[in-house]
Amino acid sequence: MDGFVDLFADLIVEAGILREFIFRNSAVELPGFFRPTKEWDLLVIRDRTLIAAIEAKSQVGPSFGNNFNNRTEEAMGSALDLWTAFREHAFLNSTQPFLGYFFMLEDCDASKRPVSIKEPHFKVFPEFKGASYMRRYELFCRKLLHERHYTATAFITASSTAGLKGEFNTPANDLSLQQFAKTLTVHVGAAA
Repeated sequence: MDGFVDLFADLIVEAGILREFIFRNSAVELPGFFRPTKEWDLLVIRDRTLIAAIEAKSQVGPSFGNNFNNRTEEAMGSALDLWTAFREHAFLNSTQPFLGYFFMLEDCDASKRPVSIKEPHFKVFPEFKGASYMRRYELFCRKLLHERHYTATAFITASSTAGLKGEFNTPANDLSLQQFAKTLTVHVGAAA
């Protein structure tokens, strides 16, 4: 994921933010509302103003089930924590920051296979019926964006061999790396 975070940092610099305001491996903690702090993969902070926070996650098999639940809960919780802390002025007088969620999933038979669902009491939403983990992650990223939990989300897939060569797929154009990058650069460019 470091290569993608490097790309985001380069795009932020191209949008007019000095590299000294981009935090990657240290000083990446932000205060939360429900917990003291949360570490982000990339922060942009200038003059005590939070401009952007990005979370970059990935998942490889074979245990897609438990990891899917953990990843979704983590992403939703991080967004809720940040936006609640923002509302409570934890970031001083910052204007609304860019909040990005970037996710890469291993493209393999297990991630593309339909997953069964148990419905002992109520029916699940129809889009989940017969959906693979790949489709579930796509739906998840789209819903995070639709519900405005994140300013931008991106969802890509890569096989274990092609991914090492830098090759990846975009299962949904509206969740593409290009769309994520465009939204990021517009937002940080306005703050530059």
